[in-house]
Amino acid sequence: MNQPREFLQQLHAAAVAAVNGRDAVANALKTNPLGSKPITLIAIGKAAASMAHGALDVLENQVKRGLIITRAGYADASLLQRAAIEQLETAHPVPDARSLAAGTRLVEFLTEAPAESQLLFLISGGASSLVERLPEGGSAEALAELNSALLAGGLDIGQMNRIRKAFSTIKGGRLTQWLGSRATKVLLISDVPGDDPGVIGSGLLFADEQGPPPPEQLAALKIEMAPAPTPPSPQDAVFSSIDWEIVASNSIALNAVEAAATAAGVAVNRHPEFLEGEAITCGKQLAQALMDGNSGIHIWGGEPTVNLPSNPGRGGRMQTLALAAACELEGTDKLLLAAGTDGADGPGEDAGAVIDGETIKRGSAAGLTAERCLKAADAGNFLAASNDLVKTGYTGTNVMDVVIGWCPNLDV
Repeated sequence: MNQPREFLQQLHAAAVAAVNGRDAVANALKTNPLGSKPITLIAIGKAAASMAHGALDVLENQVKRGLIITRAGYADASLLQRAAIEQLETAHPVPDARSLAAGTRLVEFLTEAPAESQLLFLISGGASSLVERLPEGGSAEALAELNSALLAGGLDIGQMNRIRKAFSTIKGGRLTQWLGSRATKVLLISDVPGDDPGVIGSGLLFADEQGPPPPEQLAALKIEMAPAPTPPSPQDAVFSSIDWEIVASNSIALNAVEAAATAAGVAVNRHPEFLEGEAITCGKQLAQALMDGNSGIHIWGGEPTVNLPSNPGRGGRMQTLALAAACELEGTDKLLLAAGTDGADGPGEDAGAVIDGETIKRGSAAGLTAERCLKAADAGNFLAASNDLVKTGYTGTNVMDVVIGWCPNLDV
């Protein structure tokens, strides 16, 4: 089993490498160069540091000042040697006072930007939690309660960000009020289905095409915050002056998996459906697809959700999906890797897991029950006991999740 297990991890590594923030940004800026004006750089998201390096690789002599807002532990001190960079580490996946302080600093930074400079924004997944600015009277406590409820409720990213925009003074395109007349370029790494820029990071610089969430949905959440002012209309002239580009996405990552497997002489079965909905259900469905499927590699992409109990255990959506699949594949010769591309599946440091037909046996030998762990949102502890967790560390990107199945009769 070691050989196919290692092969699946190599394929996941190929996916991550293909959407590396540094390379993606550098390639985009080489293909579509910016003008010669001084550049004010703003990078927000889990991949902010990596994306900033890519911009500096091409534009180091033009970048006069920069602001990086990223997840705690994801800052990169080497950026400080390259330009006048200010880095803020804030909270993810639940925002806190640091996120609000970052929102205040973001507005200040834009206000201070020289009128003659051009703005380069680098935005990646995680931005919705990492930076926020609330209407008057909003608090860090109320913001945290809102986001905890959203994360526990099994909502997809579009639904969550629609609600977040309703209580933000910078999201839903509201940040544009501080751009002034400066030329603005936005490069994005997409962590949302359909690569909608208005959903990535809750659309800091893009018109709110979704509209406000249904009143009954807000009432059910019992939100104790005032709503934000009405966002700018999609027809507002400010949006026509923003040049934007998606530089990395889930489809690019899946293309890399397909190419790597094909180069190794392995048959590829790529499934077009986007993985969404409850992770346990997804895991069972993918396991059945492997049971019924052709030999070779099976590839899926997407981002399922997890309905969390009041005191969740260890692990995120990919570990949950993997353990649910392991229950169905017990005793078979099939394998399945399920992992995020950002290196952090849930609040821990694991990217996901690789399970096989012996996973349940190994975890049970440690005294754990897969069904109980799934019910308690504690898949990570079971998979730690079965020695199936995948750790990649910080990847410098975030394009949702990649799932790769293995069916036998392969020469790898």
